[in-house]
Amino acid sequence: MAVGVEAAHAYVGRAALDVRELFHARGLDLGRFDNLMMVQKSVNLPCEDPVTNAVNAARPILDRLTGEQRDSIEAVIVGTESGLDFGKPISTYVHHYLNLGRRCRSFEVKHACYGGTAALRTALGLLAGSPRPRARALVIAADAGGSVVGMPYWEPSHGAGAAALLIGPEPEVLDLDPGAAGLYSHEVMDTCRPRPDLAAGDSDLSLLAYLECLERSFADYQETVAGADLVDTFDHLAFHTPFGGMVKGAHRHLMRRVKRMSPDAIEADFRTRMAASLVNPARIGNTYAAGLFVALLSLIEHGDFSEPRRVGLFSYGSGCASEFYSGVVGAGAPALLAQYRTADALDARHRLAVADYDRLAKHTAEGAPGVQDAVLDVSRYADVYDPALHGREHLVLDRIENFHRRYRWS
Repeated sequence: MAVGVEAAHAYVGRAALDVRELFHARGLDLGRFDNLMMVQKSVNLPCEDPVTNAVNAARPILDRLTGEQRDSIEAVIVGTESGLDFGKPISTYVHHYLNLGRRCRSFEVKHACYGGTAALRTALGLLAGSPRPRARALVIAADAGGSVVGMPYWEPSHGAGAAALLIGPEPEVLDLDPGAAGLYSHEVMDTCRPRPDLAAGDSDLSLLAYLECLERSFADYQETVAGADLVDTFDHLAFHTPFGGMVKGAHRHLMRRVKRMSPDAIEADFRTRMAASLVNPARIGNTYAAGLFVALLSLIEHGDFSEPRRVGLFSYGSGCASEFYSGVVGAGAPALLAQYRTADALDARHRLAVADYDRLAKHTAEGAPGVQDAVLDVSRYADVYDPALHGREHLVLDRIENFHRRYRWS
């Protein structure tokens, strides 16, 4: 029996910053701006964290389920590189605030930006072994960015948000190709998070590792799937998206190496098969573990899926791990995603000035991992909180009591 993605939703944040304005404010070289292929970046408020991002991504999906469908969820798996505790997983809070049944597995997985795919693969394996033929799993990729050391051009690309996937026996969004996957992993210190609030690394090394993993994981896919062709096999492609320019360059690299295509042919292929995947990321930024899924949902929302189409998917996580896999997006998928009105959600975000953005950053430590006791006083940035979150019934962090994080609905 087929098991795949039945429903999917991306939480795109409630505040946004113009990336060009950030370039000006930080004195960055505007000659590099166009290479980012970004317009805006979503920004979390200090009362938001990986838990709130995860819940706000998943809740619209669960609100549309029947009681029987909710009860069939027997695993909540969160892929993240923004863990809040060395022992207690984010998934426990997610499970609680989504009011899911107690006959349920709950855990988080980590491998940088590969975490979303790791969670998906784990869910598929669990469901394959379930004694209940209609069992489902909730997979959520959720992160929250921190400060960046040594990579000044990464700040403009750092976004906020999460993606939730309901995995089950009616894969109308994405029916994954069984056994079709190429793998490639090795140890490299391209980027890391030595502290929850800090990212560090070598941007050039990260790009090289990404390109190597893309080429090698696809080569392994070809060994696994007889007759697989980079152009003929896939109607569309979606890659993990740190920023659009990196994905476009990776597509160009792969087409040159594998297909020996001319520059004009590569550009035409990019516009036809990939450009739609970058529409939403250009307005959200890098969502880390959710980066591939946000790109996939953008592709479905803005691409041509008037009939079922096969998509090649590339997942990469620094450190590093990668996977090239594939699946068929159903013709009904665009309509299923349309009910969440992602374009409206992007337009409705509160627009921040750089001064607002910097002021909010001064409050982020209040609810950081390791804080024992705190009350998140949103009145200190009410001019942002009220238009962004007040009265919208989104989950926000309220307080921390002896390390126990307490949340409320805005």
